[in-house]
Amino acid sequence: MTATSARLLALLGLLQSRPDWSGAELAARLHVTDRTVRHDVARLRDLGYPVDSVRGPGGRYRLGAGARLPPLLLDDAEAVAVAVGLRSATGTAGFEESGQSALTKLEQVMPDRLRRRLAALRSASTAGPANTDSDVEDPPVDPDTLTAVADAIRDHQGLRAFYQGEPVELEPYHLVAWQRRWFLVARAATGEGWAPYRVDWLRLRTPGGRRFTPAPFPGDLTEFVVREVARTGWAVHARIVVDATAEQVLARINPAVGTVEALPDGRSVLVTGGDSVETVAVWSGMLGFDFHVTEPPELVEHVRVLAGRYARAAPGTG
Repeated sequence: MTATSARLLALLGLLQSRPDWSGAELAARLHVTDRTVRHDVARLRDLGYPVDSVRGPGGRYRLGAGARLPPLLLDDAEAVAVAVGLRSATGTAGFEESGQSALTKLEQVMPDRLRRRLAALRSASTAGPANTDSDVEDPPVDPDTLTAVADAIRDHQGLRAFYQGEPVELEPYHLVAWQRRWFLVARAATGEGWAPYRVDWLRLRTPGGRRFTPAPFPGDLTEFVVREVARTGWAVHARIVVDATAEQVLARINPAVGTVEALPDGRSVLVTGGDSVETVAVWSGMLGFDFHVTEPPELVEHVRVLAGRYARAAPGTG
C-alpha cells in the first residue's frame, strides 16, 4: 500500500510538471509497466483527479481541469487564496521560478469557474507599496467578498452593500492591496467622487446594483489610495511639519508611510497615520530630520513621553 501511494504521488507530480505524457514515458520514469501506469491512472481518476486520455502512439495522458477540485483538501476559497499567495511569491527574490511552477500546477487542475475568478482578481487588482508595520493585527477579509468584488469589476456590475453599517451603492473600478488590507476604488452609483473602501468593512447585498459603463480613473490608483487612506482610513491621523524639503523627505520614507506636501518656506508636511500613536511616533522619529507635531493631542503627549525617555537613556542626562 505504501509503495502504491508513493507511486501515485510520483505519477501525479509528473502529470503536473508538463502538459502531456505518453504511457511509455511514464512507465520508464516510474520503473513500472505500461499496464501498471494504466491502473494507476484509473486509481487517480477514482480519487477525483481529472486525468484525460489523449490520442497518440501508445496512449498519452494529461492532467485536465475537472468539474471540482481534486482531493487536495482545499475548498474553493482556499484554492483561490493559495493562488493569490503564489502569485505574490513570484515577485519575491528567490521564489520567482518555484512560485510560478506551483501556480501553474494549481491552475492546471482548477475548475473553470475558479480559474475565471482568479483571472478576475488578477486583472482587477494591484499591490501598493510594501508595509513595514508588522505589529498590527491583520483584519480578516472574506474571500467570497473579495472575489465577488473582482467579478463585479470584470463584469461592470454595480454593488449594493453596507459599509460600516451604512447602505451604499457603488460602481467598482479596481482593487488595491496595501497595508495588508484590500481597498476597493469605486465611486457612488450617482456618479459622485471617487473613494477607497476597505473590503473588510464591506457587507455585500443581493441582488447587486445595475450594470454601468466604467468612467476612466483620473490619476494613479495606488497614489490615490495611499493619499486617501492617510486622510481617512487610519485610526490615528497626523500632519507633521518636517524641517526638510519635500524631496528630502520623499527620499527617506517608505511610500507606505504617507504623502508629502511642500511648504513655501522650504519645509514640508508629512501626511501620515497608523493604527496607534506609537506607530506614528516611530515613523516620525526615523525620518532623520527635526519635526513638529501639534495634533492629535494623544500623539503630542506620546512624543513628549518618548522625548523624556530617550533623554534619560543617554549618559549624563536626565
